[in-house]
Amino acid sequence: MKARIWSVLVMLTSCAAAQPTQGAGAPAQATPVHTALSNVLEANVKAEWEAFKNKDKNAYADLLAEDFVAVEDDGEGMRNKARASAEIDHSVVNSYQLFGMSVLPLNDNAALVTYELTMLFPPKAQVRFKRVLVSELWLKRDGKWKMRYYQETHVR
Repeated sequence: MKARIWSVLVMLTSCAAAQPTQGAGAPAQATPVHTALSNVLEANVKAEWEAFKNKDKNAYADLLAEDFVAVEDDGEGMRNKARASAEIDHSVVNSYQLFGMSVLPLNDNAALVTYELTMLFPPKAQVRFKRVLVSELWLKRDGKWKMRYYQETHVR
């Protein structure tokens, strides 16, 4: 599994490095295609967290690729699609806040989405808030964008 993670990271790094760059200090220009892609993937990310909040396992699973892999900050290791979807049954996310979402197209069928997420849990929960930085790899398969990889890192 570690080799698979490293291969994903190498692919992301090489794809990002191959992206054309602007002059020093020049802002990146959003193209209509990039804007449309950003809108689709931002909606998918919101649907992902709405599914968790509403305990809608089917809606969540529908966003995931069949070969989906997730690594969360809980130290429990990698999860596949079935295990990640099953976690919704135990979810206690009351609400959430997404911040700083960024979509980096890697090619016509792949994009890296990053954002900060703050989750709010019930008043009687042992932990009330959790902040994580999230990276997601989305792939276009059979005309639909599916999440292939999810990685979160705890923020203090």
